[in-house]
Amino acid sequence: MSSHDGSHKLWGGRFAGGPAPELEAVNRSIGTDLRLWPFDVRLSQAWAAALATAGVYSAEEAALVRDGLDRVAARIAAGEQPIASDEDVHTFVDRLLHLEVGGPAGRLHTGRSRNDQVATGTRMWTMDAVERVDVFVRQVQEALLLQAEAHKDALMPAYTHLQRAQPVSVAHWLLAHFWALDRDRQRLAAARRAAAVLPLGSGAIAGSAFPIPRDQLREALGFAAISQNSIDAVGDRDFIAEALFALTMLGTHCSRIAEDLILFGSSEFGFVRYGDSYSTGSSMMPQKRNPDALELARGSGARMLGDLVALVGTLKGLPSGYNKDLQEDKRALFDAVDGMVLLLPAVAGSIATLRFEIGRMREAISGAMMATDLADYLVRRSVSFRDAHGAVGRLVREAEESGVDLSALPFSSFAAAHSAFEQDVLAELTPERSLSHRDIAGGTGPNSVAAQLDAARRSLL
Repeated sequence: MSSHDGSHKLWGGRFAGGPAPELEAVNRSIGTDLRLWPFDVRLSQAWAAALATAGVYSAEEAALVRDGLDRVAARIAAGEQPIASDEDVHTFVDRLLHLEVGGPAGRLHTGRSRNDQVATGTRMWTMDAVERVDVFVRQVQEALLLQAEAHKDALMPAYTHLQRAQPVSVAHWLLAHFWALDRDRQRLAAARRAAAVLPLGSGAIAGSAFPIPRDQLREALGFAAISQNSIDAVGDRDFIAEALFALTMLGTHCSRIAEDLILFGSSEFGFVRYGDSYSTGSSMMPQKRNPDALELARGSGARMLGDLVALVGTLKGLPSGYNKDLQEDKRALFDAVDGMVLLLPAVAGSIATLRFEIGRMREAISGAMMATDLADYLVRRSVSFRDAHGAVGRLVREAEESGVDLSALPFSSFAAAHSAFEQDVLAELTPERSLSHRDIAGGTGPNSVAAQLDAARRSLL
């Protein structure tokens, strides 16, 4: 099946001469797509069996080709490298198969195109990749959950507009990040389902001219469905866009976890201390403890977003069917997956080795953070929330002008602010009391957080 120029290209007979070196350089994709080889071998073995069913191969020939592909896989796994004429992974595998089995290898490409072949291999790689990423996301969730279980009774300020807002349990804050990652895992699962549609049998664009049993292929390769339209099948990269969107959101959530912990680990907050094994030092300042893994996590969202935008920008202007622009799809996909597989274990380790400064977090809770509780106190005594809000606002202003905490004001100040205040109002100015009022489902109350912890454990089963 060698072409006129003595190479092993899968095309070339209609050209009088070989391609220019400059074209060869830009057209050669094996530096990127070589990692598809295990999937190219598997789909080629399934295709050989399908060709036997279609009458193109005898059963013996199909078995010979399948065994030859096993030997090809062993050679590549042992380190065999492509040669200059292997323009892509399909050419590489095909050349090695010819060396292993000779003539029957020349008929393996019957009825298929590199268009449906690469679409199938990329879908298989994507299904495998999102499952691998999911394992690492789960590890981050486990680290968050373990810290939440260890700190379910600890208290801290929660923030809005980066201003201290209301007290919450440390577990409640940690679980906020847990549930964001849970949504990421759902998106990854959806991306896998989107990838699990078999394009093999679509040929170059119009479908295979041979009676290929596509259901047999689907079952052999672990796909859930068969593509409905050959034109759409060879040009569809929606599944990559969906995977990249899931990874972009995952990168965004890792960035937000990192930003919280970077702030909380600063001297100004002092809420957490980074573990030695996930910290670095300064080349100049001996006192420094830098959260490099978290800072790299904070930058990850931009990288994933860049890959997503690059792909969608490529897809938006393409005419229907396969176009060579799609060779770029794997660069974005592989980069995003590689980046996340590298990053997530470091994020999980950074979280697992954190030490929470419980006393410092508790001390950061001031009486003013229970201002809403004071308003709620009045509402329970039939005061409108508008009036209650105004009365408490005046108390907050008085405390600020006096330079004292809201809890240090005398009861006379409360009585002057509103006649519905009684002596028991001072009990509302403790964070424990504030949390006790918020035992609604999804809230930060003790029973609610316990229920969240149970739900989080179940989600990881």
